[in-house]
Amino acid sequence: MLSSNGQFEEWCIADEQTPEAELQIALDWACGKGGADCRMIQENQPCYFPNTVKDHASFAFNSYYQKFKHKGATCYFSSAAIITDLDPSHHSCKFEYLP
Repeated sequence: MLSSNGQFEEWCIADEQTPEAELQIALDWACGKGGADCRMIQENQPCYFPNTVKDHASFAFNSYYQKFKHKGATCYFSSAAIITDLDPSHHSCKFEYLP
């Protein structure tokens, strides 16, 4: 997806084919040592629902990726994540995109 300034936008989300246990490990890392901002997926926050490992992992993966991509971070997470050009935001849950 092209942004209004003509840049190609991309987000990092959980790969649907990754087993939930692997996603949970990657999610725990992203929200811990990885430094992702996971406040929005806490209970009573805009991205808590749907309350699934896949949805929470997608938010955390994207938070990490957007925050650190200019420092060499990738959207890999032991092959648990993929890049998409479709904005994964939904309802009041906005997935960050940083040019």
